[in-house]
Amino acid sequence: MRSALAILAALPLAACSTTPELPALPASQEAFWDALQSHCGNAYRGSLASSDARDSDWQGRAMIAHWAECSDTRTAIAFHVEAADGSGWDRSRTWLVSRTGDGLRLKHDHRHEDGEEDAVTQYGGDTLSTGTARVQDFPVDAFSIALFEREGLDASLTNVWRIEVDPAGESGAKFAYQLTRRNDPTRLFRVEFDASRPMPAAPPPAWGW
Repeated sequence: MRSALAILAALPLAACSTTPELPALPASQEAFWDALQSHCGNAYRGSLASSDARDSDWQGRAMIAHWAECSDTRTAIAFHVEAADGSGWDRSRTWLVSRTGDGLRLKHDHRHEDGEEDAVTQYGGDTLSTGTARVQDFPVDAFSIALFEREGLDASLTNVWRIEVDPAGESGAKFAYQLTRRNDPTRLFRVEFDASRPMPAAPPPAWGW
């Protein structure tokens, strides 16, 4: 009898320790999330795909997108860029895509080589629409606007970031990251990666990771 009572007494504690279910996402965002996570652990080569003169120093530089960390609620994609002189790699950037109670969130984790956070980091935005299974847009959020104003980056106050992804294993699969600005229709920064051909080995971790 004592054993049975002990088991019954433990049941409420066990119930309290269970992990709550993730918030449901619209079907298009669930499909996008599944496509994004299908690349977990993979790394892909890419390059600059836009031609804005403001990004001329990015031209010809090798790039790698590495799905460095995945969980039920977050996907961390390290963005490695070869130095302009070919002497090494800038590993300061990681894109963080997370599930929230209202949709999806994109943040930019920027760090120095010693792992310390940059003054301009953790900026991004949340989805305002359901998007599609392949494309999601992230308009700049209030935290980021305040950060940009504090750092004198007024040109970034209307940023809209976009992520495009095809499921892993699909013929011709691509992954793309894009920046536009609502107050400047001429602004376009876009990098694309061949997500159909994983690299045989992952790159070193992003700085601070």
